[in-house]
Amino acid sequence: MKIAVFPGSFDPITKGHTDIVERALPLFDQIIVAVGINSSKKYFFSLNQRLTFLKAAFEHEPKVKIDTYQQLTVDYCHSQGAQFMLRGIRNASDFVYENTIAQLNRVMGKDLETVFLISDAPYNYYSSTIVREILYGGGDVSTFVPESVFKLISK
Repeated sequence: MKIAVFPGSFDPITKGHTDIVERALPLFDQIIVAVGINSSKKYFFSLNQRLTFLKAAFEHEPKVKIDTYQQLTVDYCHSQGAQFMLRGIRNASDFVYENTIAQLNRVMGKDLETVFLISDAPYNYYSSTIVREILYGGGDVSTFVPESVFKLISK
């Protein structure tokens, strides 16, 4: 069974994230969208809200599992029997950062491959950071997040 972990904070999940997962589905038997918990990081949405958003975004997809973890991502991948880590790349700076992390993960988890998908053009500038900034300013984020997530945010 080919299992991939798509790790992130997903604060909140964007259409760019869902696009990466949906495009990766044919490559894997299961994709675990895993929220990494970092106690030193301040989040806009609570962990429960982020999990609710993820479940809503992928409720139609039986190959997607939603989970959380606190340990090193490479250790979490091993604990789930994942052979692959899924990452999205929007631009050159994403590639530089993600390439460094992938190389470190190869040292720490020799059997873990990182699979990069280039973001689809409409989502190149979508990021959770931008969505949070729009929310801080009281703006409309419906363009940037899945419809099911927008409904939850709007409540």
